[in-house]
Amino acid sequence: MKLNLESLKNREDWKGYRLPSFDYEKIKKNTMENPKWIHFGSGNIFRIFPAKLCQRLLDAGLYDSGIIAGEGFDGEIIDRIYKPHDNLTLAVTLKADGSIDKEVIASVIEAVKCDRNSKEEWDVLEKAFRNPSLQMVSFTITEKGYALYNPAGELFPFYQADFAKPIDESGVFLCCLTYLLYLRYRENAAPLALVSMDNCSHNGDKLKAAVQTIAKAYLENGSVDEGFLSYISDETKVSFPISMIDKITPRPDESVREMLAKDGFEDNEPIITSKHTYIAPFVNAEEAEYLVIEDKFPAGRPALEKAGVYFCDRETVDKVERMKVTTCLNPLHTALALSGCLLGYTLISKEMQDEDLCKMVHILGYKEGLPVVTDPGIIKPKDFIDEVLEKRIPNPFMPDTPQRIATDTSQKLSIRFGETIKSYMASSTLDVSSLNVVPLVYALYLRYLLAVDDDGNEFTLSPDPMTDTLQPMLKGITLGSTGDFSSQLRPLLSNEKIFGLDVSATPLFRKVVDDFTAMVSGKGMVRKTIHSVINA
Repeated sequence: MKLNLESLKNREDWKGYRLPSFDYEKIKKNTMENPKWIHFGSGNIFRIFPAKLCQRLLDAGLYDSGIIAGEGFDGEIIDRIYKPHDNLTLAVTLKADGSIDKEVIASVIEAVKCDRNSKEEWDVLEKAFRNPSLQMVSFTITEKGYALYNPAGELFPFYQADFAKPIDESGVFLCCLTYLLYLRYRENAAPLALVSMDNCSHNGDKLKAAVQTIAKAYLENGSVDEGFLSYISDETKVSFPISMIDKITPRPDESVREMLAKDGFEDNEPIITSKHTYIAPFVNAEEAEYLVIEDKFPAGRPALEKAGVYFCDRETVDKVERMKVTTCLNPLHTALALSGCLLGYTLISKEMQDEDLCKMVHILGYKEGLPVVTDPGIIKPKDFIDEVLEKRIPNPFMPDTPQRIATDTSQKLSIRFGETIKSYMASSTLDVSSLNVVPLVYALYLRYLLAVDDDGNEFTLSPDPMTDTLQPMLKGITLGSTGDFSSQLRPLLSNEKIFGLDVSATPLFRKVVDDFTAMVSGKGMVRKTIHSVINA
């Protein structure tokens, strides 16, 4: 069994695998002649979620066009994964009950690098953007993909270099995207929706701000005209819906690779690109998935609600996103990530078998989070958190690691925990001093920054843009240190960008300091402190 269109013709060889049932050649012809959906960011989450949603519509006869996938960051994905396998993906769903679904996804009809030097591939994008049939361009390029400025507020040098050139010589992905939009404007100014599906708050607003900033820079250098800026600022022409996406999609796992090999599936070798993308012909992910999108599509859209997508107004998307990010999933993940790294865990699911850690996230979610969560109406918060704690995180077949989730923690604490603190402080009925696990997590983060686990072993911190700034602020504190660290921790805990507010000005400051002090006092004290706090 090889992952290519020719192999799929022998359907009997693929017993136990769900195969596409739509007329591939017909859909291919429709897609290339009158494209409706382009997606940028061709990695794992796209291949097993949005691409699968499209396939559901194609199989049901509810859509007549596939997806053109573009990659603006790591062209090796196209050359080493898409092209050799006819743009197919094997989607492997790992269910909590131990069963496994295997499905070949064929909804991606064409995959190209967003690179002017690959002329034939670039021409595919230019042609598609000029075509008024195009309804939607979606994105999974990560939150970093929308950033134009460094933490000091300075424009990245590669953007400075692009802005010094004409727009038709641009090279950075978002500049290339802006150029493609300019082509559409010049050709027919047809409407279009640009839909970020990245896992970050107000993702569509981030995309809109980036595109408009880039357009203004090219207006200043004479590459575009005022009418173009008006075009991308008119939401009856170009819209930027916000969305909330949720599906845990770890790197390709060795146990999954071995299982597929036993089936006779030959194309099972993962690769690591030169840009450190972990990818394979297959994608493994959990069963649970949520996609909620602001229903703002001036050129129309696929009927994705029939594949399980929620379409609603902007306020509802905000509420769902806030529910997930501040209460029902993300805070629990971060708490487990930090404690897991310190206690030597390499699987999130194993942590849920730890009585202390399981109790910690139950208190964090149900007792401390739910009292201030807003019910979005379309998904019940308690039902969501029930699924997270009873099925999703404990799923022993999900190869997700605390080390992966600990990536960029400094960028996550403010929304995942700071918003809860602020909600308590604004409440007339809730006492912020009653919070115990939230300050414990802040203390765990500080303890984690020492890069020494609870047994005294050094470990490598997960990538984070603030590590080099924050670690020196803990200089002199080592495992076994004692004393009052209030004065040393105050500048760090007063950083509102990291923690969401000035923690040193709240009643929780003393709790964070005391928990941290206990955890650095010796070996085994992380475990002892967690146990003490959750049983207080």
